[in-house]
Amino acid sequence: MLDLTQAYTGCPSSSLQFLHLPRETLLLYPFADSVVVLNARTLAFICALAFWEVFPSTRHLTQSVQCLAVEDGMKLVVASLGHRVVAWSLSGPRNDYWRVHSSLLLPEEQHVTALNCTSGLLAVGTRSTLSVYTLILENDLPTWSLKWSFTVPSLSRVRFSPSLMYIATTSLYDNVVHIYLTTTGRKTQAISHPRPVTDLIWRNSPSSSRDDPILYTITTDATLRIFLPVLDAPQYLQLHSALDTFSSLPFSVASRENNSSIFRLDREVMNAALKSVLAQAQSAEEDGRRRRIREITEEGWDVFLRVLGDGSLVVQAVANIDRRPPTLLKQFTLLQTAPGVLPGPPAHLYIVPNPGRASLTLVTSPPLKSYELAILPFFDARADGLRLQASGAEHADADANEDSRAEVVRFMRTPNGEGVGALRSDGCGEVWNFDWAKTGRLVRKGRWAALEGTERVDHFVVLDAGRRFVTYSSASSLLTLHTTPPATLHVPSIASIFALSPSTHSSPYRTLIGITASYTIVIVSATISGPLPSLVLLSESSLPLPAPPKMILPVDPMAWVGQYGTGTRGVAQAHDVLLSVSEEGELAFWIPEGGLGDHPPSNGPANGANGAAQMVRGREGPTVSWKCTGMVRTGKKGFSMARCSSAKKSVLVVPTSDGAELTIWDSKESEFALGLEYRALLGDAITDLDWAATPDGQSLLAVGFAHRVELLCQQRATYFDSTPGAQWGVCWKVDLSRIVPHPISDSIWLARGTLLVGAGHQLFMFGQRRERRGSLDVEEGKRVGQDESLFEHVARLNGPLDEYHPQMLLQCLLWEKIELVKSVIVNLARNVESGRDIHEWESLSIEKFSQNDEQAKARNAPHRPKYSLLFDIPEQKDDEEDDPFSPSVVKKLLDNLEEKPLPHLTPSENASLLVLIQTALEIEEQRRALDPNGLRYLISMRSFYILNQRASEPSTPASPSSGPAAPPQLTRRERLRYRDMIWAFHSDSQELLLSTSMAACGGKMCWPDARALGVFTWMRSADAMRAHMEVVARNEYMAGDLRDPTACSLFYFALGKAKLVHGLWRQAAWHKEYQVMLKFLNNDFKEPRWRTAALKNAFALLSKRRFEYAAAFFLLGDSLKDAVNVCLRNLSDWQLAVALARVVEQGDDGPILRDILNGTVIPLAFKEGNRYLASWAFWLLHRRDLAVRILVTPLQDMASTIDVPIVEIGDPHYDDPSLALLFSQLKSKTLQTAQGTSEISGRTEFNFVLQIARVFCRMGCHVLALDLVRSWSFQRPSTVVRDGRAALRPPSPVSTRFALEPALRHKSSILIDIDVTTAPPTRRASPSRSPSRGGSPPPTVAKDALKLNDESDLVARKAGIGSLMKSAKQDVKVPEFDMGAFF
Repeated sequence: MLDLTQAYTGCPSSSLQFLHLPRETLLLYPFADSVVVLNARTLAFICALAFWEVFPSTRHLTQSVQCLAVEDGMKLVVASLGHRVVAWSLSGPRNDYWRVHSSLLLPEEQHVTALNCTSGLLAVGTRSTLSVYTLILENDLPTWSLKWSFTVPSLSRVRFSPSLMYIATTSLYDNVVHIYLTTTGRKTQAISHPRPVTDLIWRNSPSSSRDDPILYTITTDATLRIFLPVLDAPQYLQLHSALDTFSSLPFSVASRENNSSIFRLDREVMNAALKSVLAQAQSAEEDGRRRRIREITEEGWDVFLRVLGDGSLVVQAVANIDRRPPTLLKQFTLLQTAPGVLPGPPAHLYIVPNPGRASLTLVTSPPLKSYELAILPFFDARADGLRLQASGAEHADADANEDSRAEVVRFMRTPNGEGVGALRSDGCGEVWNFDWAKTGRLVRKGRWAALEGTERVDHFVVLDAGRRFVTYSSASSLLTLHTTPPATLHVPSIASIFALSPSTHSSPYRTLIGITASYTIVIVSATISGPLPSLVLLSESSLPLPAPPKMILPVDPMAWVGQYGTGTRGVAQAHDVLLSVSEEGELAFWIPEGGLGDHPPSNGPANGANGAAQMVRGREGPTVSWKCTGMVRTGKKGFSMARCSSAKKSVLVVPTSDGAELTIWDSKESEFALGLEYRALLGDAITDLDWAATPDGQSLLAVGFAHRVELLCQQRATYFDSTPGAQWGVCWKVDLSRIVPHPISDSIWLARGTLLVGAGHQLFMFGQRRERRGSLDVEEGKRVGQDESLFEHVARLNGPLDEYHPQMLLQCLLWEKIELVKSVIVNLARNVESGRDIHEWESLSIEKFSQNDEQAKARNAPHRPKYSLLFDIPEQKDDEEDDPFSPSVVKKLLDNLEEKPLPHLTPSENASLLVLIQTALEIEEQRRALDPNGLRYLISMRSFYILNQRASEPSTPASPSSGPAAPPQLTRRERLRYRDMIWAFHSDSQELLLSTSMAACGGKMCWPDARALGVFTWMRSADAMRAHMEVVARNEYMAGDLRDPTACSLFYFALGKAKLVHGLWRQAAWHKEYQVMLKFLNNDFKEPRWRTAALKNAFALLSKRRFEYAAAFFLLGDSLKDAVNVCLRNLSDWQLAVALARVVEQGDDGPILRDILNGTVIPLAFKEGNRYLASWAFWLLHRRDLAVRILVTPLQDMASTIDVPIVEIGDPHYDDPSLALLFSQLKSKTLQTAQGTSEISGRTEFNFVLQIARVFCRMGCHVLALDLVRSWSFQRPSTVVRDGRAALRPPSPVSTRFALEPALRHKSSILIDIDVTTAPPTRRASPSRSPSRGGSPPPTVAKDALKLNDESDLVARKAGIGSLMKSAKQDVKVPEFDMGAFF
């Protein structure tokens, strides 16, 4: 999803080293303070070995690693920096773990200039010595022991011979190759050359018949010389042949060729590849093509490659090197390619094997490139013989000497992310263009150097996709536009600077905003193109804040890049520019009044842009007036970091004693949303924050730590969230701890979801690999498929849902869209059976989501003739054939989904989909007997049992694509949510619900089942409760094989059936308490003495912790209060206490039940933020006005209104769309609920509906959010408006004064449940914004106007409800039914 696509580790300036492994070849080169390790074929970055891991004092030295040597046998990498030497070894079963092997510290004056390591021998050349060390074990630790050391001139190269008998060296100050004996260090020969020697190569050929030394040397004139020993002097090397330009080209051509390079192609690597080609099956036509290859292999030719100045290649061969005695060597040219095969003669060229492939890899440097050499086409001189495989991340024209070796300090990008710059620790920096469309790489466009005598750059701004940039120096307060010619401007001392997004990319003007240390805002106009580039100071201003802020930050513009100051239909839409954060944690968003886009300075020509900002001239010059667009009070203090996204999501980091507290805040603060969306306490220190935006406007947050970057995105809310609220989560991690030891200094988002990370001097770019989408991975031998991009992953986690997603189906069922659910299921069945790709499936039209069930039935009903015979004969046709939603269709769909789950759903979602499809079928079979609330309860109950059943199964359906982390498995729930129970409480089909609940329990409902389903909380009939408690008591007794009377005593005693329990004890002779209980229950408990005895036994049982049996004896002793207390305190089961109270007191008006509700249930509801539970409790307390208000009004305001003492108030939990569903049902159900509704202001209800619509969007149900705001009725019960003009007014969501007749015309009556003669005065309405909730007031004028509107709205509605109550007092005389009224 987010892979390492490029690593900018610097161009190699010296020779390359290779470590050959069984499955790959590693390429290594030194740069800055590290050794860079790449894959030789793909040039993919593998890791970096930092020198300062062994010698921490070298962490910030300006010196670089100079020498590097690799030992294949022991997998050692040896590097030197100054007078220090470090060796690393590669280990692990997959050769992926580097560890420090050993180290060597030389005297400070011995600066290492040459290294070579072979078979436990280490040759070290310094400016004055040549030393040889051997590897020994000292105290079980590998240690380098000095073997010998001699004084020699400054060495540039040192090479061990394959037999380890000789060492060849070159010096920096002469053209002589010196040969030394490895054992003693004695010099045996000095070979002079006419030109400086650029390379030394010992011929290493284990397959050769010769074991005497053979040396190749290459000089600066591109001449390769071959030195062989003679028979009479086997230790003396003699020149036998030389390959120069004239030996490979005609004289006329060679005389003009003054720029070429020659390289030896490793004989062993070549032979292995050639033999693999020859071993392949061949046709008669290919036999001729393989003849040259066969000759090279069988004759044992050494092959050399010369690269000419025009990029053409000349392949030469030398024969007879292995013959004894050495005869005359033969050299000849094998082939010459056309020009342009390579860019030009490289300084270094290597041939490396391709394990498992019949080809070779050619690596050149600089620039660093790898080519695939196809052997047959190459030796046929075909154009496809050499193909570019990969190139280094740096630009091809980059000079290795210009690459900075200083560490990255900070990044800065253009608003659209197509240009980026880096400031380094030494004051220098570079700017790049992100060429995401063509190459997906960074192309360097400019740099500035930290030269002596120049001012150090402290801040910079990147413009025009990296083609222009502006730097600022604090020492001189000088702003410099780096153009030709450059432009400068003296500005006040600024602490930060950034650029606004231009309205058009072709505009020559850019607007820069600088923030000074005193929080003054400096606005500068930059002319970046044209004949005379310039910088002009436009304004200096300050934000109208009552106190200086803690910080002022730019608002990230990535989501609306290119749209600043523009809008639709010609209406300008200004975006926020600045975020100010006060010491108290108050966030304020600011825009300049009048807009602020790219515009020419006041004395320059107009360019037709959006126009300059509104200027207010003062004594000191022009200023810009700033307007606040919103405020959020976070209450956070002492924060260290803050950032703001395009969507006005703000993140704050507050250091605490337990770690860094990271919080994310939304600007849409209201009484229903505090703004806090996410809170996490992180143990690691946060070093960086940066926002990005997806194409659909979602925000992505990159949180940088020392060695990793975590990407946070919004997670889609679900209906079953245990912690409601807009949740954020880590969707991806970028971990650099395994590949680079340097800590991360900065990270920044670029265009198209690309993340650039700086660690040390290295840059790492993470994004989507272009070649991996739907490609075949040759190495793994399997289909990669369509890899999910970061934006696609975020959209899947938080985007709109498919119509068949289980969450969408569940909400449609709850909101009485049964016909829509049937259509979705039928359409899903058709799509599944069609066998088409999931991206080609047909979807339902959006109009179907806006229809209710009646409209959908009318549309789907078959058309019948309008007129028919008086007596129609019913058509003999199967209904199942007419209805596409049939049990057979559903069963077939369930079988298909069980066999092949939908690929983009998690296992839990697939399981939920099956549950809901099965539930929809059961609902369809019973929907005519159930009211809507009963259907909702049935949906919840069916889902509850089926999900618990699936959670108990050993395995669940697996999903082939489960993302980077395994999704959570299904877990069992102990009970239905109170939200689900309240649907049954307000249902008129409770008898059917009770029988369905009994059937769900297998016909044997015990108390745990009744508690899980909330039966005794939602039943309203006292007689039904008594009857059902007897059923529960009987089932408790029959449960198990022992028939224990103690299990049912509590319920039978609550029913007053002590004699029945006595009879049950007669049959329990096996029980150890048989005699005692039989004797005790034989007494008359109507007498006080026996009731007292029962109470004493209850207390004795309490001491034995037999709590349920103790509660039973309290009931036997006629002490309901004590029994209830045991249930509440000892059993922690308030449902059992409510059940006992409602049954014993035979209703809902008893004092014990009221005490339970007031003392336990309501405080518990406030503590958990459960508005459903509080609404149910208020309804039982006959405070139905509060039962409605609690659904909408903030809990803090409700706590101050009611008489119940509230100690703790939990989260508001407004992120539940069923709140709106319940509120719409109850607000006009009775006169009390109408009174409660009247005390909720129109503005509050309007904001409440908007909050629920946002919740729907957070759940991915955008079409349901649209349907909610389209169909919600703000009408309130009131008297009919007689004013004719008022009837013509359009409805207002803020102040609605509808008559009772439009709101309740569909109702036959409104229940009068209040004594209108003694009605209490109406309580104050719930305020629009709670001060304790951190809401920030708008400007004073708007606040007063809003207050006036709300108050007038409230007065009118109070008057309306008062008139309604007065009309309720009058005797309603219903005229007798008159049949003649119909005619």
